Amino acid sequence: MLELELRLRYEDERTAESVLRAVEPDNGGYVESELNGKEIIFKMKAKDAGSMRNTADDLLVCIKIAEEASGIVASATDFDGDAFFE
Repeated sequence: MLELELRLRYEDERTAESVLRAVEPDNGGYVESELNGKEIIFKMKAKDAGSMRNTADDLLVCIKIAEEASGIVASATDFDGDAFFE
């Protein structure tokens, strides 16, 4: 079993809470999440690397959209669909 922990820190607790609330509905059963002040902690488990990659990729896309929607980061056009690997 593979495990992955992702920690994200934001400028303030309100921003962290907003991002967490935006991505929580998409995480049901795949990702555990915890808010710790300005930090969000995501924990994932998967049977194999392919499943882990898919879960992590889905989460990162949801986080990116939540951050763009809240104005934390500017949106960028990703013409080739591999923004996380550039």
